[in-house]
Amino acid sequence: MGYIEAIVLGLVQGLSEFLPISSSGHLALLENIFGINEESVIFFAVLLHIGTLVSIFIVYHKDIIALFVELYLLIKDIVTGKGLRIEERPIRKLGVMIIVASIPTAIMGLLLENWINKVFSSLMVIGICWIITGFLLLISERTTNNRKEIQGMKYRNAFFVGICQGFAIMPGISRSGSTIVGSLITGLKREFAVEFAFLISIPAILGSAALEFPKAIKAGIDPSTIGPMIVGFLVAAISGYFAITTMIRIVSKQKMRYFSYYVWAIGVSTLIYTLFFQS
Repeated sequence: MGYIEAIVLGLVQGLSEFLPISSSGHLALLENIFGINEESVIFFAVLLHIGTLVSIFIVYHKDIIALFVELYLLIKDIVTGKGLRIEERPIRKLGVMIIVASIPTAIMGLLLENWINKVFSSLMVIGICWIITGFLLLISERTTNNRKEIQGMKYRNAFFVGICQGFAIMPGISRSGSTIVGSLITGLKREFAVEFAFLISIPAILGSAALEFPKAIKAGIDPSTIGPMIVGFLVAAISGYFAITTMIRIVSKQKMRYFSYYVWAIGVSTLIYTLFFQS
């Protein structure tokens, strides 16, 4: 893997992780185009995930710091006998909702991991999932009455969004797209839906990286790829930052349908390539 491939993969990971177009689908497609062996770049894949985490921390650093402070205060309240006081403290409730949403995602990821590994290289499956993603994005455009913020959010809302995120383990199903659509369906305000979708991606991305890390260590690192990997990491972090800030504007202005056209086009193209040109 050279610098060009690393830059392209880093750019695609950073943009497609947060734009509703599926990072896993794009990376699988690029690996096929470049002829890259997945096992040989597994450490790089983990590094790219960490790069996208960096972009989330930059955009939402105030919220993340507040969540950690609230965790300390929660422990203090429990020790002193004051109780959870979730409804009294919005940031604390946000933290609890992130945990609730992460539970179904983690369960689905662990149960489906082996099956997903088998279908990850299937361009046919990826193409179909891209088409499904396009319809999900159209649904988000038709949702109205989105007024809930964290104060009006229920546990069942968070659990449902977590299930939506769990389905995004399928390559071609967008994590950001499915979680934003799920958030909008439950009635969350559009700006808060984006924030919640990206905040719950933190434990999901960390969990995915943690599962892949032992495999990455076992596979080893080619010293000649260290430079390209560092560049790819930086590109993923920078492009991820711009993707997040772009999504905040797009969702608030109800412009998700434009991404539907894109994923339909790439999905249909992938299916045509698979059916007629792939040997």
